[in-house]
Amino acid sequence: MLLNIQGLHFSYPQREPLFRNIHIQLRDPGIYALAGESGCGKSTLLQLIYGLLQPAKGVLSFAGRAILGPRGNIVPGEPGMQLVAQKFDLMPYATVYDNVGLAISNVNLTEKRRKVMELLTVTEMEAYATEPVQNLSGGQQQRVAIARALAAAPRLLLLDEPFSNLDFSRKSTLRDLLFGYARSNEISIIISTHELLDILPWVDRILVLEEGRLIQHDTAENIFLHPYNPYVARLFGEVNVLSAFTVEDYQLPKALWYAEEIQASPQPSDLPTTKKENISAKVVNSLFAGTHYRNKVVLENGEQLICHSAMPLTDMAKLSFVPHGRSTPSEQIQI
Repeated sequence: MLLNIQGLHFSYPQREPLFRNIHIQLRDPGIYALAGESGCGKSTLLQLIYGLLQPAKGVLSFAGRAILGPRGNIVPGEPGMQLVAQKFDLMPYATVYDNVGLAISNVNLTEKRRKVMELLTVTEMEAYATEPVQNLSGGQQQRVAIARALAAAPRLLLLDEPFSNLDFSRKSTLRDLLFGYARSNEISIIISTHELLDILPWVDRILVLEEGRLIQHDTAENIFLHPYNPYVARLFGEVNVLSAFTVEDYQLPKALWYAEEIQASPQPSDLPTTKKENISAKVVNSLFAGTHYRNKVVLENGEQLICHSAMPLTDMAKLSFVPHGRSTPSEQIQI
């Protein structure tokens, strides 16, 4: 068992309980995303796993060893586990090389240098090896902190919003390098993130927290395709929550629709409108969004939707509901 959490209760002093009876079991090595809106407890849960905070109740263990928390360990942390928090706690006057090499033995300096430079390559910081950390940007310091954690050769790496200070292009490359290195070296990762859709290709399983409760734990694909509720679906982007009346009236298979699952096209002026087949939607606005146009439309019954189109729309539009995983014409639902 990689990580076992049973009956976890926790609250900050003078506050309402945050976690009530949380149960989590991670049996296999992998990449796990800890997702949820701000304030749901993601950072707190990582700190509890690392032993920085003391649970009110419950049992936590890592690789078969109990996680004792501050009452049991003067120095927080467990052997084989590393945490990269949002405060990086680097040595500001030391070089990048010395910060990363801190956890590596000096017995074999040639091997140490090889390992440090390998990790700086993984985090794209090899060009800054001799630079004092205080001269780096926030995003660069974040990458140094990740490399330093990897230098300790952990079995489990906890990452708290690790890409928050990076631009888009840098994030994409770093994810490829970091997650690839972790899999090659059998390092499991638990990553808390607000950017769930961006890391979806690399994640094995997702754990969703809502107000201190674990509400869904499944594979990334299953959670994306079958979110437990609108809260979970909104973690992946814009979502339409249709009323029961609309679902029944238009004979739709579900109530939750991602914006990209509803494709809009111009409504021909001579197209007859019937309740079940060719119902028009009035276009409120149509805005350019890069790969598509984002449209706000209103159905005949007054319900408002967000949908995508390949071209700008005006006046009236015809909608096609195409559930993710169903792309053939026979599986499309037009209204």
